[in-house]
Amino acid sequence: MSERARLVGSAPVLLVRDVVKSANYYRDALGFTYDRFWGDPPAFVILSRDGMHLMLDQAPAGHVIVPNWQVDENIWNVYFWVTDADALLAEFRQRGARIDYDIHDKPYKIREFGIQDLDGYDVAFGHPIG
Repeated sequence: MSERARLVGSAPVLLVRDVVKSANYYRDALGFTYDRFWGDPPAFVILSRDGMHLMLDQAPAGHVIVPNWQVDENIWNVYFWVTDADALLAEFRQRGARIDYDIHDKPYKIREFGIQDLDGYDVAFGHPIG
């Protein structure tokens, strides 16, 4: 019998106002990388960091971007599990990231913090605690 098919990764997609500016924010402030943009003018990019991926897609002109927290208070658009949220927060601060909420221990036993990107999306980072 063959091995059951498995999920091996995921890549959330965010609609953004300016794909180049947003990609550069994720690169400069959060340490993601990208190899190329798709489209002319650029309309899509795949970002990566530590084997994780995030895709950015150029929103149509005039499109209203509505981050999740504007619909449901305190809910993220993207959540990354990490090995050390404290160390990552220190790195992001040094890089000049926009910290949305500072690190703290959540009642669901996760130590987490969040950033906000250029389009107002909340991206959270957390690791399990005792």
